Amino acid sequence: MTSGLAVSARLADRDFEVRLDIPAGEVLAVLGPNGAGKSTLLDVVAGLVIPDEGQVRLGERVLTDVAKGIAVAPHRRAVSLLAQEALLFPHLSVAANVAFGPRSRGVRGRAATALAREWLRAVDAEEFADRSPRSLSGGQAQRVALARALAVHPRVLLLDEPMAALDVTAAPAMRALLRRVLREPPSGSADDGNGESVATARDIAAHPVTLPDARPSATILVTHDIIDAVTLADRVMVIEAGRVIESGSVAAVLARPRSRFAARIAGVNLIMGAAVSGGSAGLGAVTDGTVEVFGRSEGKWTAAGRAAAVFSPVAVAVHLEHPEGSPRNVFRVRVAELEDRGGLVRVRGVDGPGAAAGLAADLTPAAVAQLGVVPGMEVYFAVKATEVEVYPY
Repeated sequence: MTSGLAVSARLADRDFEVRLDIPAGEVLAVLGPNGAGKSTLLDVVAGLVIPDEGQVRLGERVLTDVAKGIAVAPHRRAVSLLAQEALLFPHLSVAANVAFGPRSRGVRGRAATALAREWLRAVDAEEFADRSPRSLSGGQAQRVALARALAVHPRVLLLDEPMAALDVTAAPAMRALLRRVLREPPSGSADDGNGESVATARDIAAHPVTLPDARPSATILVTHDIIDAVTLADRVMVIEAGRVIESGSVAAVLARPRSRFAARIAGVNLIMGAAVSGGSAGLGAVTDGTVEVFGRSEGKWTAAGRAAAVFSPVAVAVHLEHPEGSPRNVFRVRVAELEDRGGLVRVRGVDGPGAAAGLAADLTPAAVAQLGVVPGMEVYFAVKATEVEVYPY
């Protein structure tokens, strides 16, 4: 498959150096902590920031080439950005907002209006066409903003946490809409014709409309929500401190993360270090220099190579005293916080250096009350080797 979008960029003042290649039609989810460089990546692709070194290529078209002095203006890149806030023009109607892009590219009045209506219908917002943006809810405004972003037929769509500012009812509907636009082929079916707004994810799935055939060649989705990555993306890339630290299919990154950030997003505990030789068949160990973590291993196990251990918070037992007996992996942890996890309480350790940093255990509320666990106290986390997977990387 030919490349849809290729980016190579270095910015010295931001300590940013990233390379990526997105095949045509792919949706790439970009994860990372605040300040990692996710927004810088979007700015480089959009042409809002010119790197010190590097290139941005869209198919055969060069958008940025620092060495050759090429820097295509943002409005000529065929790149659309959908951010957390809809940022609709308050002085224009909804239809005029969506028609603005096509009109600015030379599409005449009636044709631009017809195209705007087509995209408003595609995102279940046609009934808002004559309304002011000020009269819309957050979810409604974001659907209009998506229509506006797609109405210019972008080759690249940049999504900067588009669900972050939405409430718990609007976010699933917006996610379902994005999946339909980005991941599913046009249904060819007609609108339900009742003139009502489709407001929920269930309704959007049940009442599909024909989507204009103008899907992006490449999409970059910046998000903090793993549900966005699971439902919308083909591949995940994790950025920390201006560098790509891991990438791969969504399933692979979630099952075998290689960074603490990815592990926390995936809801698992991760300990990274070096592989330790020895142990019985099917058993390996990872050490960070202070502790050894034993677990199940598959395939080749090379001593001293980089390795990781991963296990679920549900598999962790919490003790007030150092446990004796069967648990092979025991960590002394200072409790940082307790989190409600919908019927369970996540006991999370203080983050920082060391193997036990940021580890988590899931307990019932009754167990937390019985143990008297509170932030600041020291406890022991124990997990059996059979509940741990160790793997080289």
